[in-house]
Order: sequence, then structure tokens, then C-alpha cells
Amino acid sequence: MYAYDEIDRAIVSERVDEFRDQVRRRLSGELTEDEFKSLRLMNGVYLQLHAYMFRVAIPYGTLSSAQLRKLAHVARTYDRGYGHFTTRQNIQFNWIALKDLPDALADLAEVGIHAMQTSGNCTRNVTADQWAGVVPGEIEDARVWAEILRQHTALHPEFSFLPRKFKFAITASDHDRAAIKIHDVGLRLRKNDAGETGFEVLVGGGLGRSPFIGKTIKPFVRGRDILSYVEAILRVYNQYGRRDNIYKARIKILVHELGIDKFAAEVEEEWKQIAEGPLTLDDEMIEDIRARFIYPDYAKLSDSPEELTKAKADPAFAMWLDNSAAPHKQPGYAIVTLSLKPVGGPPGDATAEQMDAIADLADKYSFGEIRVGHEQNLALPHVAKRDLPALWAALDKIGVATPNINHVSDIIACPGLDYCSLANARSIPIAQELSRRFADPATGRLIGRLHINISGCINACGHHHVGHIGILGVEKNDQEVYQITIGGRADEEAKLGELIGPAVPYDQVADVIEDIVEAYLALRERPEELFVDTVKRLGVEPFKERVYATR
Repeated sequence: MYAYDEIDRAIVSERVDEFRDQVRRRLSGELTEDEFKSLRLMNGVYLQLHAYMFRVAIPYGTLSSAQLRKLAHVARTYDRGYGHFTTRQNIQFNWIALKDLPDALADLAEVGIHAMQTSGNCTRNVTADQWAGVVPGEIEDARVWAEILRQHTALHPEFSFLPRKFKFAITASDHDRAAIKIHDVGLRLRKNDAGETGFEVLVGGGLGRSPFIGKTIKPFVRGRDILSYVEAILRVYNQYGRRDNIYKARIKILVHELGIDKFAAEVEEEWKQIAEGPLTLDDEMIEDIRARFIYPDYAKLSDSPEELTKAKADPAFAMWLDNSAAPHKQPGYAIVTLSLKPVGGPPGDATAEQMDAIADLADKYSFGEIRVGHEQNLALPHVAKRDLPALWAALDKIGVATPNINHVSDIIACPGLDYCSLANARSIPIAQELSRRFADPATGRLIGRLHINISGCINACGHHHVGHIGILGVEKNDQEVYQITIGGRADEEAKLGELIGPAVPYDQVADVIEDIVEAYLALRERPEELFVDTVKRLGVEPFKERVYATR
């Protein structure tokens, strides 16, 4: 966990006071909704379909148990008893009344949580691998660098009014759980031949109306230079990014129109002017941030405890263990992912009661720490293997032990037309129906790793472009219809999915997905061949033939 200092606390407290006055003026009529819009967006407040939506930042996905309890308190006190975890390691509350928002923000400030940079044309919440600091094989804890970026970009006067929103993601592992290639800037920690820590820098990724996979702009930037190099990228974007057309304002469009070589040259020229200036990080500065991360005092434990060996005799526990527990860099410990994708439930939602219970379990079994993942699930990052049977029983009681992590029912979905004023179609009901159709854990194991992503509009908040199976809801002749893509992925081999054919009506989507899955099971060469590998080998035609043969 990162220990915030007095400066952080003062900034958050001052923002609460400012926002309270802004809300007072809006409620009194001193500010119109148009005048209030830019102010509320700076504090994570959107005007959605039915009410204001409040988006709260969880920097690089790390929460303390006290912070999770406070989120539960906000859900219970000001909302309808639940929150929705997003693909960018935020949490959203959909029903808070405007008059209550300052109090909710003040309550969150007590535990160091805020909503700055969760909306608006600024640098957004910096995201990272949810297993950072605990997963074997990583270069180092990517959250240290995410925090350095967070501090530098938070309320940065030059980058608070960019042409459009701007998103960073960081990973330090070979396997990319942070989806860095679909972000405006993606950073992958590397070591050069001299043993220096640095970054491969990717730029121009993003989904939405015009999806692009990020391109490497520089193979290696030393850690000490990362702030100045990122600043150079942002300066070029701020100068040349389109402000006359919201649909062409993202940096991905600028990179595409200039070309990566021309864009890189512009950045390099800008960087020359600041590379050796005050943004250069010395070792002392880096170590000061690193020292603020408090790591558990791990015990020396057996990697094969007797408690775990005995519990594996229970098939239900063994299935959950195989699906939800991952290796930890510390012997005797495991990383445990908690599924927020119950059968028939809205993906990514957690009730106040569940959040309170998870906070208690984090205190008991994970040194008081919780992580939020890109896939809209939670994780306990420091669980002793001897405690896994007891933890599983406790998680099962509160409904977050569904053994479907990375399986077909572990669906990413945006709120869609049930909540969002921008949506054209529903997302949540389709995810719920698919989770019911693929509810059998044995079916999930048979199918293997398969990610379904659903978006209710072209803005792609459900990241449908990079789902192994992507579902995009659109409106046609006042009807909800859905385009289906296959073969996408968001990891280190990121790729955009390919459209398999004409859009299908709402009531046929689940049938189409079943057809695609059945085609995969018939076409794969061996049980170990993943869905995306089968699509890569054969292309979309065999799947298209199966889906449209009887339609």
C-alpha cells in the first residue's frame, strides 16, 4: 500500500470544499447546468440517463480495507447499496443525488479517496497490472512508477484541458494484464543491457469510434527520463491535437494522421528541450516514492501446506483453486481473484455488504489490501496458501467465489442503455443471459480461456474491439441490433477483432454466441488450443458459416 502524505490529504480536502461551494451554487440556480458541467466533470460527476453518476478513482487499482469499507458506506448511505467497478480501476455510483455528492466526497476524503481526473479532458486515473508487486517474474513493482506519474499529472496546469481525455497504463510483466496497447500511452518496464530500469513507450492506442492498437514510439527510455519523455508526448498532443472535432481529438488520430515516425520526430524534438531539466528523476526521488509503499511482513510458510492438500479432496474447492488462485512471488502465498460475475448478475457490481465483507476478509487473510482489475474483478494479493480453504468458504457465502475467472462467463460489460445516456443498446441483460447459458463450471473448463466483451455504443467502454468475442450494440430503425467480432485480444499480443457478418437482433445474440462457441469446440485442433488461436489459424469464415447458415 502507498502511504499518502500531508500534501495529498490537503489537496483532496481543498477539492471537497471547492466542490461543495460549486454544488451549492448549482442548486441555488447561480450556475446553469452548462456552467456547472466543466466543474462537475473535474470531480467525476456525469449526468447519465436517470441521474448523476459519480466516478471515484482507485489509482493503479490498489485499495486498503478501510478504503473499501468507505466505498461500501457511500453505496449504502447515498446510493442504492452497490457500486460498479470499471475496466479502468475506478468505481461508479449511479444514483447519488446532487445535494449528497459533496458529503460523499468528504467521506471518501477521510481515507484518501477522491474523484479527481476520472472525467474531463485531462490525464485520467493511471492504471496498472492489478498483480503488480506480487506476481512472479515482473521487473519490479509497476505501481511505484504509476504513483510517480499520478503525482506529476494530477492537476497539471498544462494538461488539465487537453484536446480530449488521456489515459496511461503500466505493466512490468511479460503477460500484459493492464491492456497497455489500447491506451493513449502504454508503458512496459524493461531492463537494458546495462541493467538500467526503463520503459518501452507505446503511443496512440485506443478504442471507440476509431480503434487503434498502440505503436512503440521508443523502445527504451531510462526510468530517470520517463517524466520528461511523457511530458514531451503530452506537449506535442496538446499543441497539434484536434480541438475542432470531438471524434478526431484523441491522440490516436493525431498519431494515425501524422504517422508514427513523424509523431516520434516531433516528440524527440520537444524532448531535447526538457530532457536534462528539472523533470529528470534522481535515485533519491524514486526511492522516496518507493519507500512510501508498505509491503507485508510475510511469514516463512510451506508452499504445500497440509490444510491445502486435504481441502483439494473437495471437487468444488479444487475447481475454484485451479481457476481463482495464482502464483505469488513469495513462497507459501497466492494471489486470489474474486469473481464479480455471478450467474445472472450484472458484471462488475458489488453490494455494500459484499464490500464490507471483503474488507474484513482482506484484514484477516491479505494484510488489509485489495486490488481492482481491468477485468472488473477484485483480488486479494497476499493470501497464505494454508488459508485458502477457509477463504474460499467465506467468499462463497458472499457470492464472489464463482469459479469462472477468464472463462466464457467472466464477461466485461459497460452499463449500456440501462444507465448511460450515450448508449444505443443494452449490455447488462445480454451479459446476464450469457452467464446463465454458460453457468456450468465444467462447461467453462471445457471451453477454456475465452473473453466476451460487450459495449452498448460505439464509445466502447466495454472494450468490445479486443474481446475474444466482441459484442457491440447499435441502433437500426429504432431497434437494438448487435455486431459480433471475434479474434480480438487486449494482452501483449493485442489485436482488434474482425466482424463476422451482419448485425443480429437483441433476442438472437445469446444464440449466436452459443453457435460461435460450439463451432470453436468442433474446430480446435486440441483441447489446449485457445479460442483466439483457433480464430487466428482459421480466420472468421468457418464461424461465419456456422452463425449465418440458418439465419
